[in-house]
Amino acid sequence: MKLKDLLETNIAEFAEYPLLFYKEKTFTNVETKQYADQFASGIRNLGIARGDRVIVCMPNCPEVLFAYQGITRAGATIVPVMFTLHPKEIHYIARNSGAKAVITSSTIRINVEKSLDGLPEKPQLIVVDRPSDDRAKNFYDLLMPANDLIEDEGDADEIAVILYTSGTTGNPKGVLLTHKNLYSNAENSAKHNQTERGTTLGVLPLAHVYGLTISNICFLTGSSIVVFSSFNTKEVFKAIETYKVKTFSAVPAMIHALVSYPQADLYNTTSLESVGSGSAPLPVALLHAFEQKFGAKVYEGYGLSEAAPVVTAHCKGIDIKPGSVGIPIPGVELKIVDVNGGEVPAGEVGELIVRGENITPGYYQNADETNRVLKDSWLFTGDMARIDDEGYVYIVDRKKDVIIRGGFNVYPRDVEEILNGHEQVVEAAVVGVPDERLGEELVACVVIKPGSDVTENELITYCQDHLAKNKTPQRIIFLEALPRNGVGKILKMHLRKQALETVIKP
Repeated sequence: MKLKDLLETNIAEFAEYPLLFYKEKTFTNVETKQYADQFASGIRNLGIARGDRVIVCMPNCPEVLFAYQGITRAGATIVPVMFTLHPKEIHYIARNSGAKAVITSSTIRINVEKSLDGLPEKPQLIVVDRPSDDRAKNFYDLLMPANDLIEDEGDADEIAVILYTSGTTGNPKGVLLTHKNLYSNAENSAKHNQTERGTTLGVLPLAHVYGLTISNICFLTGSSIVVFSSFNTKEVFKAIETYKVKTFSAVPAMIHALVSYPQADLYNTTSLESVGSGSAPLPVALLHAFEQKFGAKVYEGYGLSEAAPVVTAHCKGIDIKPGSVGIPIPGVELKIVDVNGGEVPAGEVGELIVRGENITPGYYQNADETNRVLKDSWLFTGDMARIDDEGYVYIVDRKKDVIIRGGFNVYPRDVEEILNGHEQVVEAAVVGVPDERLGEELVACVVIKPGSDVTENELITYCQDHLAKNKTPQRIIFLEALPRNGVGKILKMHLRKQALETVIKP
């Protein structure tokens, strides 16, 4: 099955119904297909051919989904790009992908135009919400009758999406995802979660693989989606009340915002049964706080772009184990291995490796990185994990984030969970900095509650009361907020730099 088949099957099975709610507008599934077909004809007329890359870089809006479906119908490849990126980052992606067109909105057009400066060949700029001018074409002006559109009939193993990683350790890598990768993962995720038809919230960026997969699941299940251009706590509560939302997917930063919202009690959230959490580790204290406040389950899961993305998840019918990311979804096989690639016993920590129909064939024009992470059909995730006797997976930390203090491995998440449990702490992240005596030393970056007067020494003592001595941070840095990327993942590279400047420099 190809991505276009998601919408074809949706219409055949569920007939016409309201698919997208956006501000005051409503679009049905049939209207979505009409726009997609017409846009496919339009970009074919521009010269976009099979296999050409088309960047989609703008906040969530219906046109993102129209464009995705249109691009795939034209046989081209979707390149989703977070609109929050710096022009230099967008420039790199445009150059590396050789994009033939960029679809954006007026709110970020200036940044996008800056990003295209200096490219050997400038892509065609398409703007969704402004008239055509001498530098850009309007999205709707491009729409052409789809009667003569010959849809691309390539097979499901062809590349559907190139998804660039966040680039926390250098230039981003373009993860190749086939139609089969994305379709099978959406199908198996829906099966695992026993996803029912209903209305959900599109609060995740559609430029991120997590948000893209949620939209694909909506096609499969005949669900509707309330599209948010940005996460707005008040509007989320209003939407839950208005549409009687039973479940939606979010990241921990969003879950924290909902728990902390002072006017949450003004809204009727009794319809809410569960929230899926992914993209970043969910503090156990936050999981308990959400469930206590709203009486809804939090189903934490785990995935990564290279797995299209879902690997494991909690779901109905199985116990929730706080701190765990659940069990493998159907179609996914996994193991925990040591440095030599040998499988380790249950309960022991090693690197998580994964295989299945959802696994990327590699990175765009990057054979070295492809060969590094893909071995005998297994994806080496770079995440340290353990599996218990019942098959539940626990992500311990990123392999590159493990701190080696005095020859002993310290997993930052162990320390973060303790700090997150302190009544005066909002959130915490732990990083390592160079130390002449021990090799590395622990520094905790902490956000405390407004008005709190908790001190560094008090938090260090608190850690000493709950952790082994070698896991206790040497220093605590107080911050107003932790730096995050567009999907709420904490940017530890930025924190390491800040910790070095604070701890090492006089």
